[in-house]
Amino acid sequence: MKSIVTGGAGFIGSHLVDKLIRRGDDVTVIDNLSGGNIEFIKPHITNGKIRFVQANLLDSQKFQDEFAGAGFVYHLAANPDVKIGASDTRTHLDNNILATYNVLEAMRKNDVRNIAFTSTSTVYGEASIVPTPEHYGPLIPISLYGASKLASEAIICSYSHTFDMNSYIYRFANIIGDRGTHGVIFDFINKLNRDPEKLEILGNGKQSKSYLHISDCVDGMLYAIDNSKEKVNIFNIGSEDKIDVTSIAKIVAAEMGLDKVRFEYTGGDRGWKGDVPFMALSIEKMKSAGWRPTHNSEESVRLTVRSLLKEL
Repeated sequence: MKSIVTGGAGFIGSHLVDKLIRRGDDVTVIDNLSGGNIEFIKPHITNGKIRFVQANLLDSQKFQDEFAGAGFVYHLAANPDVKIGASDTRTHLDNNILATYNVLEAMRKNDVRNIAFTSTSTVYGEASIVPTPEHYGPLIPISLYGASKLASEAIICSYSHTFDMNSYIYRFANIIGDRGTHGVIFDFINKLNRDPEKLEILGNGKQSKSYLHISDCVDGMLYAIDNSKEKVNIFNIGSEDKIDVTSIAKIVAAEMGLDKVRFEYTGGDRGWKGDVPFMALSIEKMKSAGWRPTHNSEESVRLTVRSLLKEL
């Protein structure tokens, strides 16, 4: 199968590309490298395993013809920085919503019928039911990032019904692992490298969320496709537990061999505008289909810290 992966040079995208190549797909990666890293997929480019197209999804003329003959589109390209929405209100509109529209139009014009989309737990906002199931509502995101992902979900659903497409929408917990380029673990490591004696922690450190290792994430994505048959398929993908920010800080410090780090909290019950301090997803739907993660949140954090430290 010819598969298109937008954002295929990014954290999750590059791991997905690895998996698709291993199973024998003919892969085309479209990425403008604003957030991705060409080194993540360079071996595949060098050995001719993938076709790489450097293009911005806001310029459909640069990539539309690449969709010809494709059987599946994995749409991962997006701006993943939740915090930036409070200072730049345009970024998520352009790179998440309008980019998704352009991808769907390229699919429509080239008769591509299948799309997988990486959404987020932030579409639920501050849910009153935790762990939160897929049927929870109303969905009230509190960040522009969450709003942009929810809008993208809606556009994908409407295209699926209007133009006879099949869609697979994943609402992720916090996905972590090697090649990660942002997030709390990445930030903590960088802060402690600059100053090993103190660590600034945004919020009060009690924020507690679900974390999932990248290996489980990619396996879950492909498992959901192989085991669902609706026109629109929505799945939560996450772990079955949570871990708080202070515990993550302690793990990072310990793995770095630092035993006298002073934690300094910025205060408040959330780290930044739009931050959802408590999040856990119900993954009963995925478990009913036969999938469950192999790592819990703490194991995922430890594996991630170790792999990121090796990459430095």
